[in-house]
Amino acid sequence: MITVRPGSHAYRLLQLLIITGEFPYRALGILGSVKSLLDIVYKMQTVQHIKLKSEDTILKTRLFQMSGKGDSRTIRLNKHALKVLNDIHPDARDCYLASFPDNRFTGQRFNIWRNHRVAESVAMCMMAGIETAPYLLPDLQNETNLHVIPEIPCFYLARNFKSIMEMELNKTTFTRVNGLVFYPGGSYAVYNTRDAAMKWSGGGEMKAQLHITDIVRRNAGLKDGVSSALLFGKDAAVVLQTVEESDRSRKQDARFDKIYLSIHYIPMTQNGIDLLKILIVPDWREKIISSLFPPEMRPNGYGSMEYDAYWEERIIFSFLDSDIARLIRFNKGLKFEKQKTTEEQQSNEQEQFEVVCYPWQQKFVKEFLCLKVKYTIVEMPEILEALGIISPEGGDDEYEG
Repeated sequence: MITVRPGSHAYRLLQLLIITGEFPYRALGILGSVKSLLDIVYKMQTVQHIKLKSEDTILKTRLFQMSGKGDSRTIRLNKHALKVLNDIHPDARDCYLASFPDNRFTGQRFNIWRNHRVAESVAMCMMAGIETAPYLLPDLQNETNLHVIPEIPCFYLARNFKSIMEMELNKTTFTRVNGLVFYPGGSYAVYNTRDAAMKWSGGGEMKAQLHITDIVRRNAGLKDGVSSALLFGKDAAVVLQTVEESDRSRKQDARFDKIYLSIHYIPMTQNGIDLLKILIVPDWREKIISSLFPPEMRPNGYGSMEYDAYWEERIIFSFLDSDIARLIRFNKGLKFEKQKTTEEQQSNEQEQFEVVCYPWQQKFVKEFLCLKVKYTIVEMPEILEALGIISPEGGDDEYEG
C-alpha cells in the first residue's frame, strides 16, 4: 500500500502535473535524483493500492502514464487517478480539470513541446521555493490598481494573465512568454529556450511586454512594471545562438535585450535553481555588489561602459546575476575601448578588465567577450551565504537533453 507523502518525489511530481498537465521525461533531473524518479514513474504505471487521506479509502489504480518517443516522451496523470489530487489540496482536482478537461491532451508535437517548456519553467521555480500552485494564489485582475500579489515569491502561468484582458488577447496569443514571477520589490517575465536558439517574434514580444507591464502595475503595485526576464535553457551554447539570431534581426528595437533591459540566463541544473533563489531575494543586486566590493571600489559614474567596480586602474564587471543583456552592453564597451587602444596597450588588455563569475559561467563568457580579461571565480555557496540563503535539495547537475 502506498501513501503519497508531502515532500516525496511522487508528491512533487503530482503537484507539478496538476499545474502543467504533463512533464518531459528527459527533464526529470530538475526534480531530483533521476534514478529515484524513474523508479517511481515506472512503478506507478502499474496498478497500485494508494491510501487516500482525504477520503480515508484505498484507491486501486495506476498513478502515472508515459507516451511518445524521443523529445516528445511525456509523463501524464492516469485518468483514473484524479481522486489522488484531493490529497494534495481540496481545490487541486478542480484546478487540474479546469485546465485539462476530461484529462485529454493533443498528440501534436508542437503542443507537447510548448507544454514541456512551461513545465520545465514551473519545475525550476518550484524547486527554488517559488509558489507555483494556482489554487494557492489570488487571481489576477485588470479592473483597477490593487495589490493582490502576496508578499512571497510566486509564479503565474501565461494562461492566467492572457485571459484577463480579452481585447488585448491577440497581442499575447503567440508570445513565447511562459509566465510571470513576482518577488518582493520586483518581477520577471519567464521564457524557456530549452536546447534550441529562440527566434524572438520582435513586435509581438514588445506588445506582450507592454501587456505584462500593465498587469504587474495593476496587481503588484510596481510602477516600473516588468523590465527583466528569466531565460531558462539547457546550456550556455543555446544562449550564444540566441544572441546571434538577435543580431541578425533587421528591427534592432525588437531585439530581446531591447525589450527587456535585464535577461538572466538560468541553466536547468542545481546551479540554476540556486541562482533563481538569489534572484528572488529583495534588493538582491545591491546585496551581491556590497558583499563583493567595499565602497571605495564602487564607481561614482559609469562613463562609456557598464561595470560594477574600479580598482587599481582595472574595470571590474560582475556576471554573478547571469544577466545576458548586461553582458552584451559590457562587451560593446570592450569593443569601444579596443578601438581606442594601440597594439601595445591591447597586449596588456587582460590587466585592464576583470570579470567576476561562477565556475560554470567562465567558458561561456570567454567565448562571448571580444577581449581577453582577468577572471575572478566565486563559488555559489559564498553568495548564498552572503544573502542568507540555504541551498535547497534540488535537481541533478545535468539536464538530460
